[in-house]
Amino acid sequence: MQNLFAFLRRFRVFIFFSALQFLCLFLYVQFVAFPKSVYLSTASTFNGKIQSAEGKLISHFYLEKNNAALRLENAQLRKRVFTNFYRVERAKIQVKDTTYEQSYSFIPTKIVNVSVNRRNNFFTIDVGKLQGIKKNMGVISPNGVVGIVFKVGEHFSLVKSLLTQDINLDVMIGIDGPRGILKWDGFNPRKGIITGVSSDLYIKKNTHIYTLGASGIFPKGIKLGKVISKSRIEDQALWKLEVRFREDYRTLHSAYVVKSLIRKELQELQLEVPEDPE
Repeated sequence: MQNLFAFLRRFRVFIFFSALQFLCLFLYVQFVAFPKSVYLSTASTFNGKIQSAEGKLISHFYLEKNNAALRLENAQLRKRVFTNFYRVERAKIQVKDTTYEQSYSFIPTKIVNVSVNRRNNFFTIDVGKLQGIKKNMGVISPNGVVGIVFKVGEHFSLVKSLLTQDINLDVMIGIDGPRGILKWDGFNPRKGIITGVSSDLYIKKNTHIYTLGASGIFPKGIKLGKVISKSRIEDQALWKLEVRFREDYRTLHSAYVVKSLIRKELQELQLEVPEDPE
């Protein structure tokens, strides 16, 4: 205590001067408009920063608890989102082509998973036996042919993509033009190769390619892409035509499963073709 009194006696002049300075500053700020506004603005900003830092510090300690509550809430909300329900009944689009006497049913579907970087690529669709899907049905998109159903489950189906080595598609070069066989080039997901076209036929660059529909899997006249280059096959009187697909399989999201109502009859008749005598 004696030390405190000694300290106060020693610095009494400085303490008294400081008190007067503080009093003068208080009165100056309190009764003069401009410094008062500056003080209030600065104090408000400083106080806001302190409260913000305090809020962040407090929220940090409750972060895990809040996240757990949000995850639980999101899980409950997702259960109510319509897109998370599996739709058993699917609308069917019936198209009757009176010109070629062919009838097809189209079942809309969404692409669940797709690959484009393998030698033989597949993708999964969200329809299966419950929607009447069967093996070897065709699958198309608004931009062309995308594959053939390979395996069927109750709710989903596995589709062999056009980007495989063993799918050969009957096509026409131009509407009712020369016929050929289209298959993937094996490297670029946007390019295919057409073979079987005689080299004495004139094929113009940028000619569109269409499905022929000979197998009954796909309707005739679906636009697939266009010719971007041609070259002669060595030692053969045939063209090798390079085609750029309309469909970009890397960004494929939706498709239609094609149900042919006349394919069985077509196959049965083709089996009746007699073999050539030996």
